[in-house]
Amino acid sequence: AAIRRRISTRTLEEEGTDEENIENEYAHEEEDNDDEEEGFEYLDHTADIQFHSWGLDISQALINLIKAMFNYMTDLDLILIDTNMSSKVAQSITAQGHDWKSLIYSFMNEWLFVFHDTGFIAKELDILSIDRTSFTITSNGMGEKMNIAKHTQGTEIKAITYSNMNIKETTDRCDIWVIVDI
Repeated sequence: AAIRRRISTRTLEEEGTDEENIENEYAHEEEDNDDEEEGFEYLDHTADIQFHSWGLDISQALINLIKAMFNYMTDLDLILIDTNMSSKVAQSITAQGHDWKSLIYSFMNEWLFVFHDTGFIAKELDILSIDRTSFTITSNGMGEKMNIAKHTQGTEIKAITYSNMNIKETTDRCDIWVIVDI
Protein backbone atom coordinates (compact mmCIF):
# COMPACT_ATOMS: atom_id res chain seq x y z
CA ALA A 1 0.00 0.00 0.00
CA ALA A 2 1.17 3.49 -0.74
CA ILE A 3 2.02 5.74 2.17
CA ARG A 4 2.76 9.38 1.53
CA ARG A 5 3.07 12.58 3.52
CA ARG A 6 2.16 15.80 1.76
CA ILE A 7 3.00 19.35 2.80
CA SER A 8 0.61 22.08 1.72
CA THR A 9 2.32 25.04 0.04
CA ARG A 10 -0.70 27.24 -0.60
CA THR A 11 -0.53 30.85 0.57
CA LEU A 12 -3.43 32.92 1.82
CA GLU A 13 -3.67 34.73 -1.53
CA GLU A 14 -4.10 31.41 -3.36
CA GLU A 15 -6.89 30.17 -1.14
CA GLY A 16 -10.54 30.42 -2.16
CA THR A 17 -13.59 29.41 -0.17
CA ASP A 18 -13.42 26.32 2.03
CA GLU A 19 -15.69 24.45 -0.40
CA GLU A 20 -13.50 25.37 -3.40
CA ASN A 21 -10.36 24.32 -1.52
CA ILE A 22 -11.86 20.97 -0.56
CA GLU A 23 -12.93 20.24 -4.16
CA ASN A 24 -9.55 21.33 -5.54
CA GLU A 25 -7.65 19.29 -2.93
CA TYR A 26 -9.68 16.15 -3.71
CA ALA A 27 -9.27 16.59 -7.46
CA HIS A 28 -5.51 17.09 -7.01
CA GLU A 29 -5.19 14.05 -4.75
CA GLU A 30 -7.09 11.78 -7.14
CA GLU A 31 -4.73 12.71 -9.97
CA ASP A 32 -1.71 11.83 -7.82
CA ASN A 33 -2.85 8.32 -6.86
CA ASP A 34 -5.02 7.13 -9.76
CA ASP A 35 -2.48 4.43 -10.61
CA GLU A 36 -2.40 3.02 -7.07
CA GLU A 37 -5.12 0.47 -6.32
CA GLU A 38 -5.03 1.04 -2.57
CA GLY A 39 -3.22 3.03 0.05
CA PHE A 40 -3.33 6.03 2.31
CA GLU A 41 -1.61 9.38 2.79
CA TYR A 42 -1.50 12.21 5.28
CA LEU A 43 -2.59 15.71 4.29
CA ASP A 44 -1.75 18.77 6.36
CA HIS A 45 -4.58 20.54 8.13
CA THR A 46 -4.43 23.43 10.59
CA ALA A 47 -3.65 21.97 14.05
CA ASP A 48 -4.88 18.53 12.97
CA ILE A 49 -4.14 15.91 10.31
CA GLN A 50 -6.28 14.66 7.45
CA PHE A 51 -6.17 11.04 6.36
CA HIS A 52 -6.95 10.14 2.76
CA SER A 53 -7.40 6.43 2.13
CA TRP A 54 -8.44 4.62 -1.00
CA GLY A 55 -9.00 1.17 -2.40
CA LEU A 56 -10.76 -0.74 -5.14
CA ASP A 57 -13.87 -0.87 -2.94
CA ILE A 58 -15.16 0.51 0.34
CA SER A 59 -13.72 -2.40 2.35
CA GLN A 60 -10.18 -1.70 1.15
CA ALA A 61 -10.58 2.04 1.72
CA LEU A 62 -11.83 1.44 5.29
CA ILE A 63 -8.99 -0.99 6.03
CA ASN A 64 -6.47 1.56 4.75
CA LEU A 65 -8.13 4.28 6.84
CA ILE A 66 -7.56 2.29 10.05
CA LYS A 67 -4.01 1.46 8.94
CA ALA A 68 -3.40 5.18 8.35
CA MET A 69 -4.62 5.93 11.87
CA PHE A 70 -2.42 3.31 13.53
CA ASN A 71 0.58 4.08 11.31
CA TYR A 72 0.33 7.73 12.38
CA MET A 73 0.71 6.61 16.00
CA THR A 74 3.60 4.18 15.34
CA ASP A 75 5.45 2.58 12.43
CA LEU A 76 3.31 -0.41 11.37
CA ASP A 77 6.40 -2.09 9.90
CA LEU A 78 7.59 -2.67 13.49
CA ILE A 79 4.30 -4.21 14.65
CA LEU A 80 4.26 -8.01 14.85
CA ILE A 81 1.22 -10.28 14.90
CA ASP A 82 0.40 -11.53 18.39
CA THR A 83 -2.42 -13.99 17.71
CA ASN A 84 -3.25 -14.39 21.39
CA MET A 85 -3.62 -10.63 22.01
CA SER A 86 -5.41 -10.16 18.68
CA SER A 87 -7.99 -12.83 19.51
CA LYS A 88 -8.61 -11.30 22.94
CA VAL A 89 -9.09 -7.64 22.02
CA ALA A 90 -9.50 -7.23 18.26
CA GLN A 91 -12.18 -9.69 17.15
CA SER A 92 -15.67 -8.77 15.99
CA ILE A 93 -15.18 -5.02 16.40
CA THR A 94 -18.58 -3.67 15.37
CA ALA A 95 -19.55 -0.11 14.49
CA GLN A 96 -22.93 1.30 13.54
CA GLY A 97 -24.12 4.61 12.16
CA HIS A 98 -27.19 6.19 10.59
CA ASP A 99 -25.42 7.16 7.33
CA TRP A 100 -21.97 6.66 5.74
CA LYS A 101 -20.26 9.51 7.58
CA SER A 102 -21.52 8.44 10.99
CA LEU A 103 -20.52 4.85 10.19
CA ILE A 104 -16.97 5.87 9.23
CA TYR A 105 -16.76 8.01 12.38
CA SER A 106 -18.03 5.15 14.55
CA PHE A 107 -15.71 2.61 12.87
CA MET A 108 -12.62 4.72 13.47
CA ASN A 109 -13.78 5.58 16.98
CA GLU A 110 -14.20 1.88 17.87
CA TRP A 111 -10.63 1.09 16.77
CA LEU A 112 -9.29 4.19 18.54
CA PHE A 113 -11.09 3.01 21.70
CA VAL A 114 -9.44 -0.43 21.39
CA PHE A 115 -6.07 1.33 21.30
CA HIS A 116 -6.81 3.64 24.24
CA ASP A 117 -8.27 0.78 26.29
CA THR A 118 -5.65 -1.90 25.60
CA GLY A 119 -2.70 -0.33 23.74
CA PHE A 120 -3.44 -2.67 20.80
CA ILE A 121 -2.21 -1.59 17.34
CA ALA A 122 -3.80 -3.35 14.37
CA LYS A 123 -1.32 -4.04 11.57
CA GLU A 124 -3.80 -6.07 9.53
CA LEU A 125 -7.57 -5.81 9.32
CA ASP A 126 -10.33 -7.89 7.82
CA ILE A 127 -13.78 -6.51 7.16
CA LEU A 128 -16.13 -9.37 8.01
CA SER A 129 -19.30 -7.60 6.92
CA ILE A 130 -20.66 -4.26 5.79
CA ASP A 131 -24.41 -3.78 5.87
CA ARG A 132 -25.32 -0.87 3.58
CA THR A 133 -28.91 -0.79 4.88
CA SER A 134 -28.30 -0.69 8.63
CA PHE A 135 -24.89 1.03 8.23
CA THR A 136 -23.02 -1.58 10.25
CA ILE A 137 -19.43 -2.83 9.93
CA THR A 138 -17.85 -5.79 11.70
CA SER A 139 -14.09 -6.32 11.52
CA ASN A 140 -11.17 -8.24 12.99
CA GLY A 141 -7.65 -6.97 13.57
CA MET A 142 -4.26 -8.60 13.90
CA GLY A 143 -1.36 -6.90 15.61
CA GLU A 144 0.13 -6.41 19.05
CA LYS A 145 0.17 -4.14 22.07
CA MET A 146 2.30 -1.03 21.58
CA ASN A 147 5.55 -1.15 23.51
CA ILE A 148 7.53 2.11 23.73
CA ALA A 149 10.75 0.09 24.19
CA LYS A 150 10.41 -1.48 20.72
CA HIS A 151 7.94 0.69 18.77
CA THR A 152 8.55 4.22 17.58
CA GLN A 153 6.16 6.72 19.12
CA GLY A 154 4.32 8.80 16.57
CA THR A 155 1.57 11.29 17.32
CA GLU A 156 -1.34 10.33 19.54
CA ILE A 157 -4.77 10.73 18.04
CA LYS A 158 -7.16 12.31 20.53
CA ALA A 159 -10.40 12.07 18.58
CA ILE A 160 -12.04 11.45 15.23
CA THR A 161 -13.92 14.42 13.73
CA TYR A 162 -16.66 14.99 11.16
CA SER A 163 -14.85 18.08 9.85
CA ASN A 164 -14.44 17.88 6.04
CA MET A 165 -15.23 14.15 6.15
CA ASN A 166 -15.95 12.89 2.67
CA ILE A 167 -16.45 9.60 0.87
CA LYS A 168 -16.38 9.17 -2.88
CA GLU A 169 -17.33 5.75 -4.21
CA THR A 170 -17.40 4.66 -7.86
CA THR A 171 -17.70 1.22 -9.41
CA ASP A 172 -13.91 0.64 -9.30
CA ARG A 173 -12.61 2.87 -6.52
CA CYS A 174 -13.45 4.32 -3.12
CA ASP A 175 -11.76 7.35 -1.51
CA ILE A 176 -12.29 8.47 2.08
CA TRP A 177 -11.05 11.70 3.74
CA VAL A 178 -11.15 12.13 7.54
CA ILE A 179 -9.63 14.78 9.82
CA VAL A 180 -8.50 13.62 13.25
CA ASP A 181 -7.69 15.70 16.31
CA ILE A 182 -4.07 15.30 17.41
